[in-house]
Amino acid sequence: MRSQDQDTAKERKTTSPSKTQRLHKLLAQSGIGSRREMEKYIEAGRVHVNDSPATLGQLIHEHDVIKIDGKTIHLFFDLKFPKILIYHKPEGEIVSVSDPQKRTTVFSKLPRIKNEKWISIGRLDINTSGLLMFTTSGDLANRLMHPKFEIEREYAVRIFGELTEEQMSKLKSGVKLEDGLAKFDEIRYQGGEGANRWYQVILMEGRNREVRRLFEHFNLPVSRLIRTRFGSVSLPSRVKRGMMLELEVKEVENILKWLDMPFSVVSRNESLIKVKARKKHAHPSPYAPKVKLDRKAILDKKIKKIGKKPIKRRIRSDSDIKKI
Repeated sequence: MRSQDQDTAKERKTTSPSKTQRLHKLLAQSGIGSRREMEKYIEAGRVHVNDSPATLGQLIHEHDVIKIDGKTIHLFFDLKFPKILIYHKPEGEIVSVSDPQKRTTVFSKLPRIKNEKWISIGRLDINTSGLLMFTTSGDLANRLMHPKFEIEREYAVRIFGELTEEQMSKLKSGVKLEDGLAKFDEIRYQGGEGANRWYQVILMEGRNREVRRLFEHFNLPVSRLIRTRFGSVSLPSRVKRGMMLELEVKEVENILKWLDMPFSVVSRNESLIKVKARKKHAHPSPYAPKVKLDRKAILDKKIKKIGKKPIKRRIRSDSDIKKI
């Protein structure tokens, strides 16, 4: 027999108002792009709501039909648990979806994901290597990139020459560049050989070529620049150049808590279930290649298998192993 409370709950559910959200926020939350990018899309007339041009700040009903460049977009009104991917970018790759000059882009290397897309968290110029992060959440990308949140970026910098104590002091207090005052929050000498010197620097904004321009202000050209940390995420030593790694659900959850960002526990649990299922049927990880045994190790292994003690034997070719 149905209770009165159940009837009331059902009635409340049926008569409750439909969900509404601001368009640019919803697009970012659904992983289409960052909030800034979505605002530009709307201003450019690329977004339509029910076949009418969208406006900035427009409220969207959950049954509205949203199109970008004529293509219908599936949006998530509930908070979707994001993915985060870290990539060790080598020099020579650009952080762009496409390039007219046909140079290698980082996006061409990323794994494909269904109904979502990777958004880069900040950029690195073509000659800079190191930690580059991607996420499926425009809100998360915006939170990590926006200057007002003051997220630390840490770099290892090799320069031709050496800073004086006075120059290091000026770099911490502020140097006037063409686009305003810029500074390092921390700068530490890390040693070097010959004419080259290494420094560790930390700053809280991501202006174009800012680290290079600060050193060039003192006529000290940067010969190597590596980003080693972004916020609470450091580049793991096991992730070599050109390799990538998707963070575990728990690691993503810790980042969201650190940023004080809300997330759906239901969506988090769904992500955990999907990851467990994927791991169960997955091939060995491409990010942790098997270590190949050298020839002598293979020979010793075969000898042990037939119950003999390992003996010293010179290996001249692969055929020597096959004879055992």
